[in-house]
Amino acid sequence: MPTDNAAAWDRHAAAYQAGAQLSTDVAHYGPDIPDESELRLLGDLKGKRVLELGCGGAQCSIAFAKQGATAIGVDFSAEQLAFARRLVEREEVRVELRQGDLADLAFLRADSIDVAFSTYAFGFVEDLNRVFRQVHRVLKVGAPLVFSLPHPAYDMIDDDSEQPLLVRRSYFDRSPIDYEWGGVPFTDYHHTFSDIFTGLFRASYRIDAVLEPEPRAGGPRSRDWRETFRYVPRTLIVRARKEGN
Repeated sequence: MPTDNAAAWDRHAAAYQAGAQLSTDVAHYGPDIPDESELRLLGDLKGKRVLELGCGGAQCSIAFAKQGATAIGVDFSAEQLAFARRLVEREEVRVELRQGDLADLAFLRADSIDVAFSTYAFGFVEDLNRVFRQVHRVLKVGAPLVFSLPHPAYDMIDDDSEQPLLVRRSYFDRSPIDYEWGGVPFTDYHHTFSDIFTGLFRASYRIDAVLEPEPRAGGPRSRDWRETFRYVPRTLIVRARKEGN
Protein backbone atom coordinates (compact mmCIF):
# COMPACT_ATOMS: atom_id res chain seq x y z
CA MET A 1 0.00 0.00 0.00
CA PRO A 2 1.30 3.52 -0.78
CA THR A 3 2.57 5.49 2.19
CA ASP A 4 0.51 8.27 3.79
CA ASN A 5 2.87 11.04 2.69
CA ALA A 6 1.26 13.64 4.96
CA ALA A 7 1.93 11.46 8.00
CA ALA A 8 5.43 10.75 6.71
CA TRP A 9 6.18 14.46 6.46
CA ASP A 10 4.85 14.97 9.99
CA ARG A 11 7.48 12.49 11.18
CA HIS A 12 10.28 13.83 8.99
CA ALA A 13 9.63 17.58 9.17
CA ALA A 14 11.92 18.43 12.09
CA ALA A 15 14.91 16.52 10.71
CA TYR A 16 14.33 17.85 7.19
CA GLN A 17 14.09 21.48 8.22
CA ALA A 18 17.12 21.20 10.51
CA GLY A 19 19.21 19.86 7.64
CA ALA A 20 17.82 21.77 4.66
CA GLN A 21 18.43 25.32 5.91
CA LEU A 22 16.53 26.80 2.96
CA SER A 23 16.77 30.49 2.13
CA THR A 24 13.83 32.78 2.87
CA ASP A 25 15.08 35.44 0.46
CA VAL A 26 14.61 33.67 -2.90
CA ALA A 27 12.49 30.81 -4.21
CA HIS A 28 14.29 27.53 -4.82
CA TYR A 29 13.50 24.85 -7.42
CA GLY A 30 15.51 21.86 -6.25
CA PRO A 31 18.88 20.61 -5.05
CA ASP A 32 22.10 21.91 -6.61
CA ILE A 33 20.47 23.93 -9.40
CA PRO A 34 19.95 27.70 -9.92
CA ASP A 35 17.20 29.42 -7.95
CA GLU A 36 14.69 32.10 -8.98
CA SER A 37 17.32 34.86 -8.81
CA GLU A 38 18.87 33.26 -11.90
CA LEU A 39 15.97 31.52 -13.62
CA ARG A 40 13.50 34.45 -13.37
CA LEU A 41 10.38 32.47 -14.20
CA LEU A 42 7.97 34.29 -11.88
CA GLY A 43 8.43 37.94 -12.82
CA ASP A 44 7.76 40.92 -10.58
CA LEU A 45 5.63 39.74 -7.65
CA LYS A 46 4.93 43.09 -6.00
CA GLY A 47 1.20 43.43 -5.41
CA LYS A 48 0.49 39.93 -6.78
CA ARG A 49 -1.43 37.11 -5.10
CA VAL A 50 0.88 34.10 -5.10
CA LEU A 51 -0.26 30.58 -4.20
CA GLU A 52 2.38 28.03 -3.16
CA LEU A 53 1.34 24.38 -3.31
CA GLY A 54 3.22 22.11 -0.94
CA CYS A 55 4.79 25.04 0.85
CA GLY A 56 6.47 22.95 3.56
CA GLY A 57 8.29 25.36 5.86
CA ALA A 58 7.06 28.30 3.74
CA GLN A 59 10.54 29.52 2.83
CA CYS A 60 9.47 30.35 -0.73
CA SER A 61 6.22 31.97 0.41
CA ILE A 62 8.21 34.12 2.82
CA ALA A 63 10.48 35.15 -0.04
CA PHE A 64 7.39 36.12 -2.07
CA ALA A 65 6.02 38.16 0.83
CA LYS A 66 9.35 39.98 1.16
CA GLN A 67 8.97 40.94 -2.51
CA GLY A 68 5.62 42.56 -1.83
CA ALA A 69 3.31 39.69 -2.75
CA THR A 70 0.26 38.46 -0.90
CA ALA A 71 1.49 34.93 -0.23
CA ILE A 72 -0.71 31.90 0.41
CA GLY A 73 0.81 28.54 1.30
CA VAL A 74 -0.93 25.15 1.27
CA ASP A 75 0.54 21.92 2.65
CA PHE A 76 -0.83 18.59 3.84
CA SER A 77 1.57 18.22 6.78
CA ALA A 78 0.61 19.75 10.12
CA GLU A 79 4.21 19.61 11.34
CA GLN A 80 5.56 21.34 8.28
CA LEU A 81 2.99 24.09 8.74
CA ALA A 82 3.82 24.41 12.44
CA PHE A 83 7.43 25.05 11.43
CA ALA A 84 6.20 27.49 8.76
CA ARG A 85 4.19 29.51 11.27
CA ARG A 86 7.23 29.87 13.54
CA LEU A 87 9.38 30.89 10.60
CA VAL A 88 6.83 33.43 9.33
CA GLU A 89 6.72 35.01 12.78
CA ARG A 90 10.51 35.11 13.00
CA GLU A 91 10.82 36.69 9.55
CA GLU A 92 8.13 39.26 10.42
CA VAL A 93 6.07 38.86 7.25
CA ARG A 94 2.48 37.86 6.56
CA VAL A 95 1.74 34.53 4.87
CA GLU A 96 -1.66 32.84 4.86
CA LEU A 97 -1.10 29.15 5.66
CA ARG A 98 -3.65 26.41 5.00
CA GLN A 99 -3.53 22.68 5.73
CA GLY A 100 -5.06 20.40 3.14
CA ASP A 101 -4.69 18.41 -0.04
CA LEU A 102 -3.02 20.39 -2.83
CA ALA A 103 -6.18 20.15 -4.93
CA ASP A 104 -8.51 21.33 -2.16
CA LEU A 105 -8.65 25.00 -3.10
CA ALA A 106 -12.31 25.74 -2.41
CA PHE A 107 -11.26 28.53 -0.02
CA LEU A 108 -10.04 30.53 -3.05
CA ARG A 109 -12.29 32.35 -5.48
CA ALA A 110 -12.06 31.59 -9.18
CA ASP A 111 -9.71 33.83 -11.19
CA SER A 112 -8.15 35.30 -8.04
CA ILE A 113 -4.50 34.14 -8.18
CA ASP A 114 -1.76 35.86 -10.19
CA VAL A 115 0.93 33.15 -9.82
CA ALA A 116 0.79 29.52 -8.66
CA PHE A 117 4.06 27.92 -7.63
CA SER A 118 5.25 24.55 -6.41
CA THR A 119 8.67 23.08 -5.80
CA TYR A 120 9.19 19.33 -5.46
CA ALA A 121 5.70 18.68 -4.07
CA PHE A 122 3.97 17.24 -7.14
CA GLY A 123 6.03 14.05 -6.95
CA PHE A 124 4.01 13.14 -3.84
CA VAL A 125 0.70 13.57 -5.71
CA GLU A 126 -0.91 10.58 -7.40
CA ASP A 127 -3.67 12.43 -9.29
CA LEU A 128 -1.73 15.37 -10.68
CA ASN A 129 -4.42 16.17 -13.25
CA ARG A 130 -6.85 17.02 -10.45
CA VAL A 131 -4.34 19.53 -9.09
CA PHE A 132 -3.91 21.07 -12.54
CA ARG A 133 -7.68 21.49 -12.90
CA GLN A 134 -8.18 23.07 -9.50
CA VAL A 135 -5.25 25.44 -9.92
CA HIS A 136 -6.63 26.41 -13.34
CA ARG A 137 -9.91 27.44 -11.67
CA VAL A 138 -8.24 29.86 -9.24
CA LEU A 139 -5.67 31.35 -11.65
CA LYS A 140 -6.42 34.50 -13.62
CA VAL A 141 -6.45 34.07 -17.39
CA GLY A 142 -2.89 34.23 -18.68
CA ALA A 143 -1.40 33.71 -15.20
CA PRO A 144 1.35 31.11 -14.79
CA LEU A 145 1.63 27.88 -12.89
CA VAL A 146 5.36 27.35 -12.28
CA PHE A 147 6.48 24.10 -10.75
CA SER A 148 9.42 21.77 -10.31
CA LEU A 149 9.35 18.07 -9.60
CA PRO A 150 11.73 15.12 -9.76
CA HIS A 151 12.70 14.63 -13.39
CA PRO A 152 10.84 11.57 -14.73
CA ALA A 153 14.04 10.25 -16.32
CA TYR A 154 15.77 10.27 -12.95
CA ASP A 155 13.32 7.70 -11.59
CA MET A 156 15.00 5.15 -13.86
CA ILE A 157 18.42 5.53 -12.21
CA ASP A 158 19.89 3.87 -9.13
CA ASP A 159 21.66 6.86 -7.59
CA ASP A 160 23.12 4.78 -4.75
CA SER A 161 25.03 2.57 -7.16
CA GLU A 162 28.75 2.94 -7.82
CA GLN A 163 27.75 2.88 -11.48
CA PRO A 164 25.64 6.07 -11.79
CA LEU A 165 23.96 5.06 -15.05
CA LEU A 166 22.59 1.73 -13.80
CA VAL A 167 18.91 1.64 -14.84
CA ARG A 168 16.68 0.25 -12.10
CA ARG A 169 13.18 0.58 -13.61
CA SER A 170 11.36 1.30 -16.85
CA TYR A 171 10.56 4.89 -17.72
CA PHE A 172 7.03 3.69 -18.51
CA ASP A 173 6.49 2.00 -15.13
CA ARG A 174 3.89 4.15 -13.36
CA SER A 175 3.67 2.08 -10.21
CA PRO A 176 4.33 3.97 -6.95
CA ILE A 177 7.94 4.27 -5.80
CA ASP A 178 8.37 3.39 -2.14
CA TYR A 179 11.54 4.42 -0.33
CA GLU A 180 12.87 5.55 3.03
CA TRP A 181 14.21 9.02 3.78
CA GLY A 182 15.86 9.49 7.14
CA GLY A 183 14.28 6.23 8.26
CA VAL A 184 10.78 7.43 7.34
CA PRO A 185 8.84 5.65 4.54
CA PHE A 186 7.58 7.80 1.65
CA THR A 187 5.89 7.14 -1.68
CA ASP A 188 6.62 9.03 -4.91
CA TYR A 189 4.44 8.93 -8.00
CA HIS A 190 6.10 8.70 -11.41
CA HIS A 191 4.68 11.01 -14.08
CA THR A 192 6.21 10.82 -17.55
CA PHE A 193 6.78 14.05 -19.43
CA SER A 194 3.94 13.15 -21.80
CA ASP A 195 1.65 12.60 -18.78
CA ILE A 196 2.51 16.09 -17.51
CA PHE A 197 2.14 17.74 -20.92
CA THR A 198 -1.16 15.99 -21.67
CA GLY A 199 -2.58 16.84 -18.24
CA LEU A 200 -1.74 20.51 -18.65
CA PHE A 201 -3.06 20.63 -22.23
CA ARG A 202 -6.37 19.00 -21.29
CA ALA A 203 -6.77 21.41 -18.38
CA SER A 204 -6.35 24.34 -20.81
CA TYR A 205 -2.81 25.49 -20.10
CA ARG A 206 -0.20 26.60 -22.60
CA ILE A 207 3.35 25.55 -21.71
CA ASP A 208 5.84 28.33 -22.45
CA ALA A 209 8.95 27.14 -20.60
CA VAL A 210 10.52 23.75 -19.89
CA LEU A 211 13.86 23.59 -18.09
CA GLU A 212 16.16 20.68 -17.21
CA PRO A 213 18.79 22.58 -15.22
CA GLU A 214 22.33 21.27 -15.09
CA PRO A 215 23.91 21.19 -11.63
CA ARG A 216 25.84 24.26 -10.60
CA ALA A 217 29.39 24.17 -11.92
CA GLY A 218 31.04 24.63 -8.53
CA GLY A 219 30.28 23.93 -4.90
CA PRO A 220 29.27 23.86 -2.27
CA ARG A 221 27.08 20.83 -2.81
CA SER A 222 23.85 20.23 -0.92
CA ARG A 223 23.37 17.29 1.38
CA ASP A 224 21.27 15.74 -1.43
CA TRP A 225 24.12 15.75 -3.96
CA ARG A 226 24.74 12.59 -5.98
CA GLU A 227 27.31 12.13 -8.73
CA THR A 228 24.40 10.90 -10.85
CA PHE A 229 23.27 14.55 -11.16
CA ARG A 230 26.13 15.03 -13.64
CA TYR A 231 24.66 12.49 -16.05
CA VAL A 232 20.87 12.56 -15.69
CA PRO A 233 18.74 15.65 -15.00
CA ARG A 234 17.50 15.59 -11.40
CA THR A 235 14.83 18.29 -11.74
CA LEU A 236 12.20 19.22 -14.31
CA ILE A 237 10.79 22.76 -14.24
CA VAL A 238 7.68 23.77 -16.18
CA ARG A 239 5.88 27.07 -16.63
CA ALA A 240 2.34 26.85 -18.02
CA ARG A 241 -0.21 29.64 -18.43
CA LYS A 242 -3.95 29.44 -18.03
CA GLU A 243 -5.60 29.82 -21.42
CA GLY A 244 -9.17 30.55 -20.44
CA ASN A 245 -12.20 29.15 -18.66
